[in-house]
Amino acid sequence: MPRGAQNPTGTPAGDPRHTPRSRMTGLQRRTQLIEVGRGLFAVRGLDGTTIEEIAAAAGVSKPVIYEHFGSKEGLYTQVVEGEFRILLASINEALTEEAKPRVLVERAALALLTYIEDRTDGFRILMRDAPPSQPEGAFSTLLSHVTARVEHILADEFARRGFSSADGAMYAQMLVGMVAMTGQWWQDSRQPDKREVAAHLVNLAWNGLTGLQKEPELHSED
Repeated sequence: MPRGAQNPTGTPAGDPRHTPRSRMTGLQRRTQLIEVGRGLFAVRGLDGTTIEEIAAAAGVSKPVIYEHFGSKEGLYTQVVEGEFRILLASINEALTEEAKPRVLVERAALALLTYIEDRTDGFRILMRDAPPSQPEGAFSTLLSHVTARVEHILADEFARRGFSSADGAMYAQMLVGMVAMTGQWWQDSRQPDKREVAAHLVNLAWNGLTGLQKEPELHSED
């Protein structure tokens, strides 16, 4: 480069302020676009985010996004599926380790709250729009997976207590739904501490199970 010429950053060649910009690998660029997209999708949703905004925030041209993901929807699907895997793996880990049923429920509740605390953007996305690959909704799909695991736990516990193991499926839906709804509320308030929230959740769920009737009846007036 001729003496006094400027490099693409606008600083003269040889200027100590100039540091050559390293080119991202394909994997690095893909990871960057997913992170940028995750932040924008969390705030604006799929429909409210444009491909131009994603490109500008990432410092790339639109064709780069198309090259990696095919479309804005393709990028969104990758974001959702990544968050889905992270949360499901966390809850599966909590439910896989050998422990008493009550401890497993505690761990699962705490795993969800920890995910919400650490990856709030991801949780907002899972709760919002369904990607093309999961038309029923990513969070609904995840809850179905978790419910199946909890159903197995409750079936064993119900059998031990002499209850119908078939009722475990219904109670699993109730338990998982209660934890999920509490998580949605907690994502904004963040009060009280997640461990205290998990303790209260299990207090209601488990002490309710302790006094469970084999054949419950409604006591409301006809």
